[in-house]
Amino acid sequence: MARPPVPAGPIHALDALDLTETRLGELLGTLSARDWDMPTIVPRWRVRHVAGHLLDTALRRLSLTRDGLACERPSADTPEALRDVVDRLNAEGVAVYGRLSPAVLRSLMRPASEALCTWLAQRDPDLPADFAVSWAGDTASPHWFDVARELTERWHHQQQIRLALDRPGLMVRELYHPVLDCFMRALPWHFRDVPWPGGGHVAVTVSGECGDTWRLYRDGARWQLTMDTLPDPVARVTIDADIAWRIFTKGLPADEARRRCRIEGDETLAMRVLTTTAIVG
Repeated sequence: MARPPVPAGPIHALDALDLTETRLGELLGTLSARDWDMPTIVPRWRVRHVAGHLLDTALRRLSLTRDGLACERPSADTPEALRDVVDRLNAEGVAVYGRLSPAVLRSLMRPASEALCTWLAQRDPDLPADFAVSWAGDTASPHWFDVARELTERWHHQQQIRLALDRPGLMVRELYHPVLDCFMRALPWHFRDVPWPGGGHVAVTVSGECGDTWRLYRDGARWQLTMDTLPDPVARVTIDADIAWRIFTKGLPADEARRRCRIEGDETLAMRVLTTTAIVG
């Protein structure tokens, strides 16, 4: 009798987060005044807004979790209430920090990045996180998952800046693979109301040296994610690494994602993959 699949395990993201922040500091040090005002794929956000958002969220995280300053919480324990408060706080932070010059923001970003990485590294990875990863359906998460979520946030916003300026991306396995692995943890929650197709699994492959294959299977009443090799996929989705991060962060419309990905098998299940979101706002 074949053993059951092993669910996907912890993501070790601390080193990747630290290196991503180092790359951010290096990137900010090269920006000109023209670069600072270039548009990005985020509607109404220019490079200065994305950089300001990265500074704002680092400082907010330290204030709230390290220093215990809880100024504001969602009005209700619902995804909608969380999204509303996150969207508003993000807009307020961008309005303030998006006014700063590259030199001023860079001088503030370095100590904020270092303090953020130091704080996150102090916690036991298996203890409860400060924040549950809501886009994965969690009401409580282990600290390692929250750190991986933080990596995805810091990585994909920096990638937006690099894309806007046509700079080399963060497409190396040590940084991008844990980001992709974390994004895939949204799939079981996104499939929660999808009926079991009666056998097989859904295979999701991100191509290239940074990618891998993740498999979504049914375990009793729940969908689960595994890295194990399984036979007979009912749907297979192959995504180019260059666009995978954009799919999971609302940076690529579903119809364009469909045109740029290869789908085999059940189209409905495949499109559920391509409409998965792994961010709150």
